[in-house]
Amino acid sequence: MTTTGEEHTAAGTGPWWWVRWRSAVLDASLASASAVECAIEGIPFARDAGLPVLVGVVFGLVAGSVLLLRRRWPIAVVLVSIAITPAQMGFLMGLVGLYTLAASELPRRIIGALAGMSFAGMLIVTFVRAHQGMGVRGDVTMGDWFVPFVSIATAIGMTAPPVLLGLYVGARRRLMESLRERADSLERELQLLAERAEERAEWARNEERTRIAREMHDVVAHRVSLMVVHAAALQAVARKDPEKAVKNAALVGDMGRQALTELREMLGVLRTGEGLSSVRVRAVPLAAVGVAAAAAASRAVDDGAEGPSLAELDELVGQSAAAGMVVELSVEGAVRGYAARVERTAYRVVQEALTNVHKHAAGAKTHVRLAHRDAEIAMQVENECPPEPGSASAVGLPSGGNGLLGMKERVAALGGVFVSGPTDAGGFRVSAVIPA
Repeated sequence: MTTTGEEHTAAGTGPWWWVRWRSAVLDASLASASAVECAIEGIPFARDAGLPVLVGVVFGLVAGSVLLLRRRWPIAVVLVSIAITPAQMGFLMGLVGLYTLAASELPRRIIGALAGMSFAGMLIVTFVRAHQGMGVRGDVTMGDWFVPFVSIATAIGMTAPPVLLGLYVGARRRLMESLRERADSLERELQLLAERAEERAEWARNEERTRIAREMHDVVAHRVSLMVVHAAALQAVARKDPEKAVKNAALVGDMGRQALTELREMLGVLRTGEGLSSVRVRAVPLAAVGVAAAAAASRAVDDGAEGPSLAELDELVGQSAAAGMVVELSVEGAVRGYAARVERTAYRVVQEALTNVHKHAAGAKTHVRLAHRDAEIAMQVENECPPEPGSASAVGLPSGGNGLLGMKERVAALGGVFVSGPTDAGGFRVSAVIPA
């Protein structure tokens, strides 16, 4: 992972305020060179000022050593270089100090003010020294323009190059730090997107497992429940009424074949999805989301083309009636076609409700109502109190407790409303309204 400027600075191993040892060595070398330069230039300064030579040398050494602080206090270094300009010393310190000042993060107004002060000091000192030098030599052949020209050229040459170079280096450094920060931010965003994509892929897998479990429950529970009911009836009438026993046996066989057919269709869909599942496992998280989205889209298309519809509702009710249930079907409103998902959900709600009646209220009279409205379709399955409370347990139908939950999830997925609960008369009612 890339490091930002703050992380880069925090990771430094240099002494004191230096980030790296290399920077400390460079500053120490520059400070030594500046100290030597100022010490040498302090000898004529001491003679002109009438001071001992040792004082001039020590003063030059101390003044030149200030360059060691250029990274920590660049303003102080520039002020010291301006202060010793009249003594004609500290030229190296002035150049390096102005460069460091311009390359720093200080406001431009401070950089401009100190650069202007350095320019003015250099201009005045050069002008005075050049004028004194010409007066001492008595050279009058030069025009009046020579001294100002030399002064301005020297001041510009000692001020402009280090300031411009420092501004360029500082801007380039800030640009590189900004690019590093952007790269680091982009990498964090990509990592966050990858984590979210992985979470979405996991969510899609969980949703797929829930959907498969719900489909398996709807396919198997109703058929097997009717088979158990018919088998119990077959056992009861096998000796008393052979013809009815044969009829019940034929019904059990038909329902078993229908259940096997639906299971084969579902297993076939699962086998075709094995390739996609393996791709999701091996691919990167972002690609897994694309695969999951493609699988969901193809699944939506398949769901729209397959599954039961409301046209098969009469057959569904007839199967329950054939199993001995007293069931009535009433349809209100103009019959019309709906989206495949709506019809399949409505069919599954009625199917699961009838299955629950077989499990928990065997022998109870059941009313199935279907209402076609302008913007929705409503269904209600209500059973009366069973005549024999122990009849359900006598059949021996197990219950997993997922039927009502599956119906509610199906209806809620389409934006509908699902309500279920016991009635005042001791029965049970299941109601659902699905937007059309």
